[in-house]
Amino acid sequence: MTVIKMGIVGAGTWGETHAFIYNDHPGAEVAAICDMNVERAKALADKFNIPGHHVFADHKEMLRSADIDAVAIVTPDFAHTRIAVDCANAGKHFIIEKPLTTSREEADEIVEAVERNNVRMMVDLHSRWSPLVAIPKKSIVDGDIGKPYSAYYRLNDIKWVATDLLPWAAKSSILWFLGYHSVDVLRWLFDDEVEHVYSVSREGVLQGEGVDTVDIYQTILEFKNGGIATMENGWITPNSNPNVNDMKLNITGTKGMFNIDPTHSQMMERFTETKADRPDLLVRHFIHGKPKGFAYESIRHFIDHLISGEPFYVSMEDAYNTTMVILAIMESAKTRTPVNVVY
Repeated sequence: MTVIKMGIVGAGTWGETHAFIYNDHPGAEVAAICDMNVERAKALADKFNIPGHHVFADHKEMLRSADIDAVAIVTPDFAHTRIAVDCANAGKHFIIEKPLTTSREEADEIVEAVERNNVRMMVDLHSRWSPLVAIPKKSIVDGDIGKPYSAYYRLNDIKWVATDLLPWAAKSSILWFLGYHSVDVLRWLFDDEVEHVYSVSREGVLQGEGVDTVDIYQTILEFKNGGIATMENGWITPNSNPNVNDMKLNITGTKGMFNIDPTHSQMMERFTETKADRPDLLVRHFIHGKPKGFAYESIRHFIDHLISGEPFYVSMEDAYNTTMVILAIMESAKTRTPVNVVY
Protein backbone atom coordinates (compact mmCIF):
# COMPACT_ATOMS: atom_id res chain seq x y z
CA MET A 1 0.00 0.00 0.00
CA THR A 2 1.16 3.53 -0.79
CA VAL A 3 2.24 5.45 2.31
CA ILE A 4 2.11 9.25 2.17
CA LYS A 5 5.00 10.83 4.07
CA MET A 6 3.66 13.99 5.72
CA GLY A 7 5.45 17.08 6.90
CA ILE A 8 3.58 19.23 9.43
CA VAL A 9 4.16 22.97 9.65
CA GLY A 10 2.79 24.24 12.94
CA ALA A 11 3.22 22.20 16.11
CA GLY A 12 0.34 23.63 18.12
CA THR A 13 -2.89 21.94 19.18
CA TRP A 14 -4.16 21.27 15.69
CA GLY A 15 -0.71 20.29 14.42
CA GLU A 16 -0.76 17.61 17.10
CA THR A 17 -4.21 16.60 15.83
CA HIS A 18 -2.80 16.07 12.34
CA ALA A 19 0.02 13.99 13.80
CA PHE A 20 -2.44 11.76 15.67
CA ILE A 21 -4.44 11.17 12.49
CA TYR A 22 -1.46 10.40 10.27
CA ASN A 23 -0.07 8.14 12.97
CA ASP A 24 -3.41 6.29 13.00
CA HIS A 25 -3.86 6.12 9.20
CA PRO A 26 -2.41 3.00 7.49
CA GLY A 27 -1.63 5.07 4.39
CA ALA A 28 0.28 7.88 6.10
CA GLU A 29 3.16 8.61 8.43
CA VAL A 30 4.58 11.75 10.01
CA ALA A 31 7.99 12.27 8.44
CA ALA A 32 8.88 15.81 9.57
CA ILE A 33 7.75 18.50 12.02
CA CYS A 34 8.36 22.22 11.55
CA ASP A 35 7.65 25.15 13.83
CA MET A 36 9.29 28.53 14.35
CA ASN A 37 9.38 27.52 18.02
CA VAL A 38 11.78 24.63 17.59
CA GLU A 39 11.35 23.44 21.17
CA ARG A 40 7.64 23.01 20.55
CA ALA A 41 8.42 21.14 17.32
CA LYS A 42 10.82 18.85 19.21
CA ALA A 43 8.22 18.16 21.89
CA LEU A 44 5.67 17.09 19.28
CA ALA A 45 8.27 15.00 17.46
CA ASP A 46 9.22 13.24 20.70
CA LYS A 47 5.57 12.39 21.33
CA PHE A 48 5.43 10.50 18.03
CA ASN A 49 8.98 9.09 18.11
CA ILE A 50 10.17 11.25 15.21
CA PRO A 51 13.98 11.60 15.13
CA GLY A 52 15.47 14.98 15.98
CA HIS A 53 16.99 15.43 12.52
CA HIS A 54 13.42 15.44 11.15
CA VAL A 55 12.59 18.57 13.15
CA PHE A 56 12.87 22.00 11.52
CA ALA A 57 12.44 25.65 12.44
CA ASP A 58 12.16 26.78 8.79
CA HIS A 59 9.64 25.29 6.38
CA LYS A 60 11.91 26.00 3.42
CA GLU A 61 14.63 23.86 4.97
CA MET A 62 12.08 21.11 5.60
CA LEU A 63 10.99 21.23 1.94
CA ARG A 64 14.64 21.01 0.83
CA SER A 65 15.85 18.35 3.24
CA ALA A 66 12.99 16.15 4.42
CA ASP A 67 11.77 13.03 2.61
CA ILE A 68 8.11 14.04 2.36
CA ASP A 69 5.32 13.74 -0.19
CA ALA A 70 2.86 16.27 1.22
CA VAL A 71 2.54 18.98 3.85
CA ALA A 72 -0.08 19.94 6.43
CA ILE A 73 -0.09 23.71 6.89
CA VAL A 74 -1.35 24.28 10.42
CA THR A 75 -0.27 27.86 11.08
CA PRO A 76 -2.31 30.94 12.08
CA ASP A 77 -4.83 32.27 9.55
CA PHE A 78 -2.57 35.03 8.25
CA ALA A 79 0.50 32.78 7.83
CA HIS A 80 -0.56 30.39 5.07
CA THR A 81 0.43 31.97 1.78
CA ARG A 82 4.22 31.80 1.78
CA ILE A 83 4.21 28.20 3.01
CA ALA A 84 1.57 27.14 0.48
CA VAL A 85 3.37 28.75 -2.45
CA ASP A 86 6.70 27.28 -1.37
CA CYS A 87 5.11 23.82 -1.07
CA ALA A 88 3.68 24.09 -4.57
CA ASN A 89 7.01 25.30 -5.98
CA ALA A 90 8.71 22.33 -4.28
CA GLY A 91 6.23 19.94 -5.94
CA LYS A 92 4.57 18.98 -2.64
CA HIS A 93 0.84 18.41 -2.24
CA PHE A 94 -0.65 20.17 0.78
CA ILE A 95 -3.65 20.53 3.05
CA ILE A 96 -4.29 23.92 4.67
CA GLU A 97 -6.29 24.44 7.81
CA LYS A 98 -8.90 27.03 6.89
CA PRO A 99 -8.87 29.69 5.61
CA LEU A 100 -7.09 29.47 2.27
CA THR A 101 -5.62 32.88 3.02
CA THR A 102 -6.84 36.33 4.05
CA SER A 103 -6.51 38.48 0.90
CA ARG A 104 -7.47 38.28 -2.76
CA GLU A 105 -3.91 38.82 -3.92
CA GLU A 106 -2.56 35.98 -1.79
CA ALA A 107 -5.41 33.67 -2.82
CA ASP A 108 -4.58 34.35 -6.48
CA GLU A 109 -0.91 33.66 -5.77
CA ILE A 110 -1.65 30.28 -4.20
CA VAL A 111 -3.98 29.23 -7.02
CA GLU A 112 -1.43 30.22 -9.64
CA ALA A 113 1.36 28.28 -7.90
CA VAL A 114 -0.80 25.15 -7.53
CA GLU A 115 -1.85 25.18 -11.17
CA ARG A 116 1.63 25.98 -12.49
CA ASN A 117 3.27 23.18 -10.50
CA ASN A 118 0.47 20.65 -11.02
CA VAL A 119 0.20 19.77 -7.32
CA ARG A 120 -2.92 18.93 -5.35
CA MET A 121 -4.25 20.98 -2.46
CA MET A 122 -7.24 21.00 -0.15
CA VAL A 123 -8.46 23.43 2.48
CA ASP A 124 -9.74 21.60 5.57
CA LEU A 125 -13.40 22.64 5.54
CA HIS A 126 -14.38 19.79 7.80
CA SER A 127 -18.01 20.80 8.34
CA ARG A 128 -18.86 18.90 5.16
CA TRP A 129 -18.12 15.70 7.12
CA SER A 130 -20.44 16.64 9.97
CA PRO A 131 -23.61 14.50 10.12
CA LEU A 132 -25.39 17.72 11.08
CA VAL A 133 -24.63 19.11 7.62
CA ALA A 134 -24.12 16.00 5.46
CA ILE A 135 -27.54 14.54 6.29
CA PRO A 136 -29.43 17.72 5.28
CA LYS A 137 -27.26 17.93 2.15
CA LYS A 138 -28.26 14.41 1.09
CA SER A 139 -31.88 15.17 1.86
CA ILE A 140 -31.68 18.23 -0.38
CA VAL A 141 -30.01 16.25 -3.17
CA ASP A 142 -32.72 13.57 -2.85
CA GLY A 143 -35.43 16.23 -3.09
CA ASP A 144 -36.90 15.55 0.36
CA ILE A 145 -37.24 19.21 1.38
CA GLY A 146 -37.35 20.71 -2.09
CA LYS A 147 -35.04 23.48 -3.23
CA PRO A 148 -33.24 25.40 -0.46
CA TYR A 149 -35.07 28.69 0.00
CA SER A 150 -33.70 30.33 3.14
CA ALA A 151 -31.35 29.57 6.01
CA TYR A 152 -30.16 30.82 9.38
CA TYR A 153 -26.75 29.80 10.70
CA ARG A 154 -25.32 30.84 14.05
CA LEU A 155 -21.77 29.70 14.73
CA ASN A 156 -20.13 31.45 17.66
CA ASP A 157 -17.33 30.77 20.15
CA ILE A 158 -16.95 31.57 23.83
CA LYS A 159 -14.65 34.49 24.67
CA TRP A 160 -11.93 32.13 25.90
CA VAL A 161 -11.09 31.20 22.28
CA ALA A 162 -10.09 34.77 21.45
CA THR A 163 -8.63 35.71 24.82
CA ASP A 164 -6.73 32.54 25.74
CA LEU A 165 -6.70 29.81 23.07
CA LEU A 166 -5.47 31.91 20.14
CA PRO A 167 -2.57 34.23 20.95
CA TRP A 168 -2.93 35.65 17.42
CA ALA A 169 -6.68 36.40 17.57
CA ALA A 170 -6.06 40.15 17.18
CA LYS A 171 -4.41 39.43 13.83
CA SER A 172 -7.41 37.49 12.60
CA SER A 173 -11.20 37.60 12.79
CA ILE A 174 -14.09 35.42 13.85
CA LEU A 175 -14.98 35.44 10.14
CA TRP A 176 -11.74 33.68 9.19
CA PHE A 177 -11.96 31.36 12.20
CA LEU A 178 -15.64 30.31 12.14
CA GLY A 179 -17.36 32.40 9.47
CA TYR A 180 -15.31 30.59 6.85
CA HIS A 181 -17.00 27.33 7.86
CA SER A 182 -20.38 29.08 7.88
CA VAL A 183 -20.03 30.39 4.34
CA ASP A 184 -18.80 27.04 3.03
CA VAL A 185 -21.69 25.15 4.66
CA LEU A 186 -24.26 27.55 3.19
CA ARG A 187 -22.66 27.46 -0.28
CA TRP A 188 -22.70 23.66 -0.12
CA LEU A 189 -26.29 23.35 1.08
CA PHE A 190 -27.62 25.85 -1.46
CA ASP A 191 -25.32 24.44 -4.19
CA ASP A 192 -24.90 28.02 -5.32
CA GLU A 193 -22.56 30.99 -5.12
CA VAL A 194 -23.16 34.11 -3.04
CA GLU A 195 -23.85 37.18 -5.17
CA HIS A 196 -24.46 39.96 -2.63
CA VAL A 197 -23.73 40.42 1.07
CA TYR A 198 -24.77 42.94 3.69
CA SER A 199 -23.13 42.84 7.10
CA VAL A 200 -22.94 44.84 10.31
CA SER A 201 -20.54 44.33 13.19
CA ARG A 202 -19.81 45.46 16.74
CA GLU A 203 -16.59 45.72 18.71
CA GLY A 204 -15.53 46.71 22.19
CA VAL A 205 -16.00 43.66 24.43
CA LEU A 206 -12.83 41.89 23.31
CA GLN A 207 -10.94 45.17 23.11
CA GLY A 208 -11.75 45.57 26.79
CA GLU A 209 -10.10 42.18 27.32
CA GLY A 210 -6.97 43.33 25.45
CA VAL A 211 -7.77 41.64 22.12
CA ASP A 212 -8.18 44.16 19.31
CA THR A 213 -10.63 42.39 17.02
CA VAL A 214 -14.31 42.59 16.07
CA ASP A 215 -16.71 40.94 18.53
CA ILE A 216 -19.55 39.88 16.23
CA TYR A 217 -20.85 40.01 12.66
CA GLN A 218 -24.48 39.72 11.53
CA THR A 219 -24.65 39.04 7.80
CA ILE A 220 -27.22 38.49 5.09
CA LEU A 221 -26.14 36.46 2.05
CA GLU A 222 -28.05 36.54 -1.23
CA PHE A 223 -27.33 33.68 -3.62
CA LYS A 224 -27.31 33.93 -7.40
CA ASN A 225 -30.40 31.72 -7.75
CA GLY A 226 -32.38 33.71 -5.17
CA GLY A 227 -31.72 31.87 -1.91
CA ILE A 228 -31.15 34.00 1.18
CA ALA A 229 -29.32 33.21 4.41
CA THR A 230 -28.68 34.99 7.69
CA MET A 231 -25.32 34.27 9.30
CA GLU A 232 -24.09 35.14 12.81
CA ASN A 233 -20.47 34.80 13.90
CA GLY A 234 -19.19 36.05 17.24
CA TRP A 235 -16.38 35.57 19.73
CA ILE A 236 -18.23 36.83 22.83
CA THR A 237 -20.48 33.98 23.97
CA PRO A 238 -19.98 33.81 27.78
CA ASN A 239 -17.32 31.40 28.99
CA SER A 240 -19.96 29.70 31.14
CA ASN A 241 -21.64 28.32 28.02
CA PRO A 242 -21.55 24.50 28.33
CA ASN A 243 -19.85 24.18 24.92
CA VAL A 244 -17.00 26.12 23.34
CA ASN A 245 -19.14 26.52 20.22
CA ASP A 246 -22.64 27.97 20.09
CA MET A 247 -24.31 26.58 16.95
CA LYS A 248 -27.79 26.64 15.48
CA LEU A 249 -28.69 25.92 11.84
CA ASN A 250 -32.02 26.08 10.04
CA ILE A 251 -32.34 25.29 6.34
CA THR A 252 -35.81 25.78 4.85
CA GLY A 253 -36.68 24.37 1.45
CA THR A 254 -39.70 24.72 -0.79
CA LYS A 255 -41.13 21.45 0.64
CA GLY A 256 -39.67 21.11 4.13
CA MET A 257 -36.87 22.11 6.50
CA PHE A 258 -34.19 21.01 8.96
CA ASN A 259 -33.65 22.47 12.45
CA ILE A 260 -30.25 21.68 13.97
CA ASP A 261 -29.32 22.66 17.52
CA PRO A 262 -26.47 20.46 18.84
CA THR A 263 -25.06 23.00 21.28
CA HIS A 264 -28.12 22.90 23.49
CA SER A 265 -28.62 19.15 23.30
CA GLN A 266 -28.70 17.37 26.64
CA MET A 267 -27.70 14.01 25.19
CA MET A 268 -24.70 13.96 27.51
CA GLU A 269 -23.96 16.24 30.45
CA ARG A 270 -21.05 16.05 32.85
CA PHE A 271 -21.09 17.44 36.39
CA THR A 272 -18.07 17.63 38.65
CA GLU A 273 -17.42 19.57 41.84
CA THR A 274 -15.97 22.45 39.84
CA LYS A 275 -17.87 22.62 36.55
CA ALA A 276 -20.72 21.42 34.37
CA ASP A 277 -20.30 20.84 30.64
CA ARG A 278 -21.47 18.81 27.67
CA PRO A 279 -18.69 16.59 26.27
CA ASP A 280 -18.02 16.76 22.55
CA LEU A 281 -19.72 13.80 20.88
CA LEU A 282 -19.35 14.93 17.27
CA VAL A 283 -16.43 17.16 16.42
CA ARG A 284 -13.21 15.79 17.91
CA HIS A 285 -12.68 13.19 20.60
CA PHE A 286 -10.83 9.92 21.19
CA ILE A 287 -12.38 6.46 21.52
CA HIS A 288 -10.11 3.60 22.67
CA GLY A 289 -7.12 5.87 22.09
CA LYS A 290 -7.99 6.61 18.44
CA PRO A 291 -9.03 10.02 17.02
CA LYS A 292 -12.73 10.13 16.18
CA GLY A 293 -15.20 12.83 15.21
CA PHE A 294 -16.03 14.54 11.93
CA ALA A 295 -13.25 17.14 12.21
CA TYR A 296 -10.78 14.28 11.80
CA GLU A 297 -12.48 12.66 8.81
CA SER A 298 -11.62 15.50 6.45
CA ILE A 299 -7.91 15.04 7.17
CA ARG A 300 -8.21 11.28 6.60
CA HIS A 301 -10.03 12.10 3.35
CA PHE A 302 -7.03 14.15 2.18
CA ILE A 303 -4.77 11.11 2.58
CA ASP A 304 -7.31 8.68 1.09
CA HIS A 305 -7.77 10.79 -2.04
CA LEU A 306 -4.07 11.54 -2.44
CA ILE A 307 -3.59 7.78 -2.62
CA SER A 308 -6.58 7.07 -4.88
CA GLY A 309 -6.18 10.10 -7.13
CA GLU A 310 -9.87 10.96 -6.74
CA PRO A 311 -10.91 14.63 -6.48
CA PHE A 312 -11.15 16.09 -3.00
CA TYR A 313 -14.65 16.79 -1.69
CA VAL A 314 -13.49 20.37 -1.11
CA SER A 315 -12.14 21.88 -4.33
CA MET A 316 -9.70 24.74 -4.69
CA GLU A 317 -12.57 26.75 -6.20
CA ASP A 318 -14.63 26.11 -3.05
CA ALA A 319 -11.90 27.58 -0.88
CA TYR A 320 -11.19 30.49 -3.23
CA ASN A 321 -14.86 31.48 -3.54
CA THR A 322 -15.40 31.20 0.21
CA THR A 323 -12.45 33.55 0.71
CA MET A 324 -14.00 36.07 -1.67
CA VAL A 325 -17.31 35.99 0.23
CA ILE A 326 -15.56 36.63 3.57
CA LEU A 327 -13.65 39.57 2.08
CA ALA A 328 -16.93 41.02 0.80
CA ILE A 329 -18.53 40.59 4.25
CA MET A 330 -15.64 42.47 5.86
CA GLU A 331 -15.96 45.29 3.33
CA SER A 332 -19.73 45.49 3.88
CA ALA A 333 -19.37 45.62 7.67
CA LYS A 334 -16.78 48.38 7.34
CA THR A 335 -18.82 50.51 4.93
CA ARG A 336 -22.28 49.54 6.26
CA THR A 337 -23.43 49.06 2.67
CA PRO A 338 -24.38 46.02 0.54
CA VAL A 339 -21.42 44.61 -1.42
CA ASN A 340 -21.31 42.48 -4.56
CA VAL A 341 -19.02 39.47 -4.28
CA VAL A 342 -16.30 39.54 -6.94
CA TYR A 343 -14.83 36.16 -7.89
